[in-house]
Amino acid sequence: MENTDEVTDGSGLADLAADAWRLTDGVPRAVLGLAGPPGTGKSTLARALVDRIGAGAAYLPLDGFHLSNAQLARLGLTARKGSEPSFDVAGYVALLRRVLDDPGRDIYVPDYDRTLNEPVAARHVVPPGARLVITEGNYLACDLPGWREARALMGECWYVDSPGKVRERRLLERQLAGGRTPEGAAEWIATNDGPNGELVETSRRRCGRIVSTIGMDMFN
Repeated sequence: MENTDEVTDGSGLADLAADAWRLTDGVPRAVLGLAGPPGTGKSTLARALVDRIGAGAAYLPLDGFHLSNAQLARLGLTARKGSEPSFDVAGYVALLRRVLDDPGRDIYVPDYDRTLNEPVAARHVVPPGARLVITEGNYLACDLPGWREARALMGECWYVDSPGKVRERRLLERQLAGGRTPEGAAEWIATNDGPNGELVETSRRRCGRIVSTIGMDMFN
């Protein structure tokens, strides 16, 4: 679905949660995708929505499908960690399919550990009682191989946006917390996070709704 309305949605968390839950009408389980550039607050919003909805919702982050550092080194992608080819999109699509096709048992979900700087298995779980699975990641709405298949499995995909200066501050804080020097953090943002964000921005009109996280920092 392509969105032709460029007005950013200012709905509060309660309204967003209610609209997200409506995706489950008439189906055993639905998936809501949250796409957007790095630093817009996708994971913050996803977790807040899951907490608001409660036991009927579960969290599935794309970041769990980062390739390991060993695989990035093998592929020559170490300096482009977080870029579109540095994810196992086929594995992500397979898990989304399983989430929809097998709602009767626990399904374990990987995540990314920012202390280890590696993906870790089974940090999250989608239990049988979860009728809404909220997944988030940069590339969910991109018109690229693999990502198209992922998008087709989502009931809706919302684009999470925030002003550039806010994104830059969040990204800088993230890199500094990860151990980079101020100079190293600035270089990483300029050479990696920035280009990644430009690619993601091309997917904006493929999302059905544009949501702002400004005012939701309390959920960090």
